[in-house]
Amino acid sequence: GRQSSSRLSMTLIDRRGKVRQREAITFRQYVGEEKQTVLYYLSPRNVKNTAFLIHDFPEVERDDDQWLSLPALRKARRISASDRGDYFLGTDFTYEDIKKEGKFEIADFSFKTLAKETLNGVDTIKLEAQPIDKKTARELGYGRQEIWVDTSNWIILKSEYWDIKLNPLKTLSVSDIRKIEGIWSRHNLKMTNHKTGHSSEFIFSDISYNKSIKNSVFTRQALSRGATK
Repeated sequence: GRQSSSRLSMTLIDRRGKVRQREAITFRQYVGEEKQTVLYYLSPRNVKNTAFLIHDFPEVERDDDQWLSLPALRKARRISASDRGDYFLGTDFTYEDIKKEGKFEIADFSFKTLAKETLNGVDTIKLEAQPIDKKTARELGYGRQEIWVDTSNWIILKSEYWDIKLNPLKTLSVSDIRKIEGIWSRHNLKMTNHKTGHSSEFIFSDISYNKSIKNSVFTRQALSRGATK
């Protein structure tokens, strides 16, 4: 879709079983080929009105604009390209994972087909993705990935990640994939970190591709006003 909005529930579980809940809303739109995305936290109180804004430019040589707004700082902080492999606000998803929504920046990787496999009863193509150079690997925090792609809709169902030293790092599992307004939509993403024993589950609801979204939502000025202003 050219635009979308959704509600996002996050469940974060540490190795001792302690559970933290987060609620947020997300908006996305395309302006030409530029993708603009913003996420606003709704609860709990200690993270409410925290916001993350991304302007993802189509030009490969141009760094994306990424801004994180923390209410305690009263201003937005820019996230540089070299920070895109950092983990996003206590989750097991990196800034890059959030920006790409489980997809790939083609220019960052070289790909190789490994096999055709059946995953949970679904026909998939298994691919290997390797960063194009060491600099990209350091920025992403990944030295290698294996991904399973559903051949019926080209959605990634599973990803295995290795760190830059090629040690097992984490696993992404995608489920509850169904059409909303004619568009295949992922409703459940679970990332498990094998090094820390921590996991993050993202559940999307109230997904809409037709709801009107104001352009002002995707500005730095909007970040400090919060999601409801």
